[in-house]
Amino acid sequence: MATEPKTIHYGLITSPVITEKSTILSEQNKVVFRVPLTATKPQIKEAVEALFKVNVTAVNTMVTKGKIKFFRGRIGKRADVKKAIVTLKDGQSIDVATGL
Repeated sequence: MATEPKTIHYGLITSPVITEKSTILSEQNKVVFRVPLTATKPQIKEAVEALFKVNVTAVNTMVTKGKIKFFRGRIGKRADVKKAIVTLKDGQSIDVATGL
């Protein structure tokens, strides 16, 4: 998989998640990203290592199911979201505020 072009890595990391909980996790060398529903843990690890030049020790993923909401009297559904919590090697960090 090391021969894949870098554009595939950009497609795997949709956006960083910047919330109060993810800021607390950053103190433990963890960064939270939004990823596609089809992304696997090895793909996420490879993408983060290639894009940010860091060593990843673990990847945990979670899928948040979309809520059913009413909009102007009609039923709608929010999209399902997959998040990846990436644990970095001690001493390394990613500054998600600056971007790539």
